[in-house]
Amino acid sequence: MHPHNQTPPPVHPHGHTHSHGHPHGQAKTYVPRLVAWEVTRRCNLKCKHCRAMAMDKPYPGEFNTQECFQILDNIRTLGQPIIILTGGEPMYREDIYDIAAYGTKIGLRMVLAPCGHSVTPESVHKMKESGIMRISLSLDGYNAEMHDHFRQVAGSYDSIINACHVAKEHGMEFQINTTITKHNYKDIEKIFNLAVELGAVGYHPFLLVPTGRGKEMADMEITPEEYENVLRWFYENSRNTPIHLKPTCAPHYYRIFRQLEKENGRTVTPETHGLDAMTKGCMGGQSFAFISHVGKVQICGFLETEAGDLRQNNLDFAGVWNHSQLFQEMRNLNEYHGRCGVCEYRMVCGGCRARANATTGHYLDEEPYCVYEPAAMKKEKQQ
Repeated sequence: MHPHNQTPPPVHPHGHTHSHGHPHGQAKTYVPRLVAWEVTRRCNLKCKHCRAMAMDKPYPGEFNTQECFQILDNIRTLGQPIIILTGGEPMYREDIYDIAAYGTKIGLRMVLAPCGHSVTPESVHKMKESGIMRISLSLDGYNAEMHDHFRQVAGSYDSIINACHVAKEHGMEFQINTTITKHNYKDIEKIFNLAVELGAVGYHPFLLVPTGRGKEMADMEITPEEYENVLRWFYENSRNTPIHLKPTCAPHYYRIFRQLEKENGRTVTPETHGLDAMTKGCMGGQSFAFISHVGKVQICGFLETEAGDLRQNNLDFAGVWNHSQLFQEMRNLNEYHGRCGVCEYRMVCGGCRARANATTGHYLDEEPYCVYEPAAMKKEKQQ
């Protein structure tokens, strides 16, 4: 299982929530911009951080081809989000190109998150034919020793490097994702430079969320202070990088981004900062959702609290999206607990709900890996 299989990778969604001008003071309309769909859990890797603890075996209860088409039709009624076909290893599904082609045909933007070993000239040709716009590939070290130790399968690094070369040679856009832990955070610059050298169009570092197999890696999480330093490094480098750089599962990046821009005398607006001004930290339940291999809808792949079950709801994703109690809670940021509920940056950050849940057992609690003290709390202390 890979970090890119969880949350926002391929292609760069706005990630913001649209509020349509309803009369009579009606609430915002929340439109999904990105849906990550674990079309199979089967995987040939044994990654240390795997949310799903995926294995190389068939998993019962996965959707057949026609059911996949029905789900895509239903998602399409809500808009035209990017659909990340992920896993496990999505390329284990024999019908993966049929699913991608169907999504493309009905106007969805299809992207793929393969492990790398199945990326060949032939498969890239099929991807392009089916309308897949981008693939994401995971690189967790700048050499084989670092990467393979993390992925726990010898040769993983070589297969990813080869996949990058094949994708570039045959005209398939790809991005590189990295899960940041104590084992590699000091080498992020080297990994980033390698991504640029390989020809990636984007670099999406993921901050480890200790769920699934990743629970055993809780001691590999970098400290809140290290998070702050790493995210500041991303900010400094995002201004001069030749490719798009987007930290993921690190919502407080968007607080840091605005703080540092303000320090530099710049106001963040869509006109001046493009997508960076419109992207929100945690998009779960607001413009992003995750569908598990058996149809459980979640705010993301790391928070297993169920928003709805497509098997029990006639494959009606739209119904879950619009009416799930969990999604309603995610959208009411003023009711988040602790610092997150009063922080002046809550609308652009929101804190990581999965990390809060993993730490305290409640997904509405404050982001435990953020060092920022909101102005409201500072003011209260001074009184």
